[in-house]
Parts: sequence; structure tokens; C-alpha cells
Amino acid sequence: MDPTELTLTDLRDAIAAGTIRAGDAIEAYLARIERVDGGLGCYREVHADRAWTRARDVDAGTLTGPLAGVPIALKDNLCTAWGYTACGSRMLEHYQSPFTATAVERLEAAGAVMLGKTNMDEFAMGSSTEASAFGPTVNPWDRERVPGGSSGGSAAAVAARLCAAALGSDTGGSIRQPAAYCGVVGFKPSYGRVSRWGLVAFASSLDQIGPMTRNVADAALLLGIIAGRDPQDSTCVDRPGEDYVSQLDQPMGELRIGVPRQYVRGGNHTAVQQAVERAGELLSEQGAQLTEVDLPHTDYGVPTYYLVATSEASSNLARYDGVHYGYRSEKAGDLLELYSRSRAEAFSDEVKRRIMLGTFALSSGYYDQYYARALKVRRLIRRDFDRAFEQCDVILAPTVTDPAFRLGEKVDDPLAMYLNDVYTANANLAGLPAIHVPTGLAECDGVKLPVGVQLMGQVFQEVRLLHTAMLYEKAAGQELPVPPLGGTDS
Repeated sequence: MDPTELTLTDLRDAIAAGTIRAGDAIEAYLARIERVDGGLGCYREVHADRAWTRARDVDAGTLTGPLAGVPIALKDNLCTAWGYTACGSRMLEHYQSPFTATAVERLEAAGAVMLGKTNMDEFAMGSSTEASAFGPTVNPWDRERVPGGSSGGSAAAVAARLCAAALGSDTGGSIRQPAAYCGVVGFKPSYGRVSRWGLVAFASSLDQIGPMTRNVADAALLLGIIAGRDPQDSTCVDRPGEDYVSQLDQPMGELRIGVPRQYVRGGNHTAVQQAVERAGELLSEQGAQLTEVDLPHTDYGVPTYYLVATSEASSNLARYDGVHYGYRSEKAGDLLELYSRSRAEAFSDEVKRRIMLGTFALSSGYYDQYYARALKVRRLIRRDFDRAFEQCDVILAPTVTDPAFRLGEKVDDPLAMYLNDVYTANANLAGLPAIHVPTGLAECDGVKLPVGVQLMGQVFQEVRLLHTAMLYEKAAGQELPVPPLGGTDS
């Protein structure tokens, strides 16, 4: 039995039953990473020695828990007291955190084994994982295409069977969009459901940590472990974590599915639109009632997001000045030059662009015109969802407009890259939980690429959302195969 072929839950159960040793599971995954990842670029750093130590502790019975021995990957913006936390940037290339993120601590307390850090767009600012200072990650379904971003390394690693599951972060779609491109489940919890302590900030009112897995049950399992109150994060709500897995198959009564008219566009790829329509049919066959809902401020979501997010990024990234920690220029003659040179040399063009956009939006004379107005529109977007949820329990929509695009296709067109967030950013602005569920493969320019759908729920109604996602997953009745990586690597 190849451990890399098992889902997180199945591998957990096999290790607990003694049919697979934790050491054998780690050996299989590390060997596959060594064999496959050179052509994908999923991992920025592999912590093999530490993984082996924890696996031996599991096999010796000194490390136990509901995830004992299960190998998990971490996005490189999650702080760990081991290795480096670089955020895909030269600015933090050699940064060693003195502490570990709460979400990671909870996984470790459950016995999980952290395999390493996955590649990402620099400071989570991107939609393709091409904006990493350490080189791009490619899509395991077609190495000429992007895996999405900014959690592209995590999504590609899960799809390519280089970990049993991974954690990502989602500010405007950075879990769900790469999940869509790579054909995995990507779950963004409600804002405040999971502690952000130890997540390197991009936009503090939008960022949220979430699981990336092969199926809905695995996502529910991980969420139940990482969620819950954390006194170190004042934005984390005082709600205990729940056993989401045990509630997946519980009857939920009447289920009303809303389909936003604004998300059904002529610009959607045919395969994307067909996936949404087919999902609606399958859910209807399971007894759900479909209804059209109105989200009138949908088209304001992307501009609102890119004002709010860049403004918060401008503030959050001000700390990287070449003095306290991080990259320091060796060419500076005085303090002012040290600041300017360190930031100019270590930040990429995309990060600089977003810092400048945010600084402008917050500047004197423009604050009310841009940032304050964006906050008002954000409130209108949240109100749209509140009204829609008076008519439905869960909203069904596309996650992206098209399957994965080609490497380099949008690098020189920031606006086209930003429009990747058109169906995902509004859930972040409203603080809603949202999940991408793969539906199958579609022919695109002679290549078979993953497609799927997005489900959005009411704030803190993760149980209902996960239940609906599981209902759809079972109705669809298919799991995507391993991507055709070629030869013995498939």
C-alpha cells in the first residue's frame, strides 16, 4: 500500500491501526518529493530531519493525537520556530521566527508531521505563484500553466501527492483559486474562525488561514483542529472549535441554494459554466431548492478589494525597513538611503506596486476619496450577502472564470491578473466562509485541466457549508486522479 495514494483521513486511520508505520509514510512522501518536486517547485524548504524525528516518536508511541504521523505542508507565510519563514521574498529570505503560528502549533499538538514550507507569491500578493523570489511553481496537470496563487505551492503539492494536506492563506481567493486550478479542495473559514497569530500579515482585515485537501472530509478534519479562540489574536472570535467531521452526514433539513445572477457571465469559460450548472442539477436531485439571488455590488468587489488590501499592505509592510530585521542593503550611506535601498532591492515590482497603491489611497487628500469610500462599498457588499442569505442557506458560484492559464500569460498585465479575484474577493470583504470543490477535468487547448465550483456560506456557518460541499461531492461521485506527471512519477 502506497501511503501517498491515501487521503489524510485514510492515512491517519492506517497509522492508528498499525497497518502503516508513520516512518514508512514519511519515507514515501520524502522520496516522492525528491523524485517529483524538482520539476514542479512546490516546496521552498523541506524539513526532512525534523519530519523523521516526529515520525519515529509516533511509531514509538510517545507522540499521539488525532493526526499522529500525518504529513502536512505549510505555506511559507506561516511562522515556525524551525527553518525559515521567507514569504516568498528576498526581504525575509533568512528570517528565522522565534515563535510558531497558533494554527501550526495546534496541528503539531494533534501529532501531525510538518514536511516543509511551500512556495508562494511574494507576501501573498499574486494569483499565479510566479511572483516568488525563489522561482515559480508550475501546475502538475500541465507544467506550462500556473497553479494559481498565492497558495500555489500548497495546492500543487496536494494535487501531486507531495503531502497529505496543506495549509494556505486566503486574502482575496488565495486558497480557493489555486485549489480550482490544481483540482483540490480549498476552504477559507469565516474571518475570525482561525487564529491569525503567526501568519505574516498582508491585509489584516481580510487574511484567513485554511486547509487544502483532497476531499471535503479532510478539510473538515483539519478545520476542527486549527479553529477556535486564541487569546493571542484579538480578531479570533470566542467560539470553540467543533467536530465538523461528525456533523458532515447529519441531516440538515431543508437546503436552499442561491445562484447569483451576477456570477453567470458570458465571459466564463464554457467548462466553468457547465460545472456550475451541473452542480446545481446534482444538488437539486439531492433535494436542495435552487433560487436566483441578487448581489448587485459584485462588480465593485475587485476595485474595493484592491483599495482595502493594498492600503493595509502599505501599513503592514512598513516594518520591513532594513533596520529591525530582514534584508539590509550594503550600499546605503545614511539612514534614509538604508530605508529606500533595502526596500527597493528586496521587494519585487508587484509588492512595490501594491505598497504604492495603498500609500496613495491613504495619503492626505485622498483617504476619503479612496480608502474611506472603499470601506463604505465593502459594507454594501456585506449587506448584499445578508439579503441574499434571507432567501438561501448556501450560495453556488464559479470560483474562477477559466481553467489555469499559461505561465507568463498575465505577468505583464496586472489588471488581468487582479481580475482573477472577481469571484473570490467578495467573500473576504464580507468575512464569509467559502470552499472550492473540484468537479472533474475539462478539455482546454488540448489539455485536460481541473474545473470545479465555489460554495459560500453565512458567517460562522461552516457546518452547513461543509455539509453542502460533502453532499455535492458524494453526488458527483468522482475523485480526480493523480496528475499525469510522467513515468514512475505519476
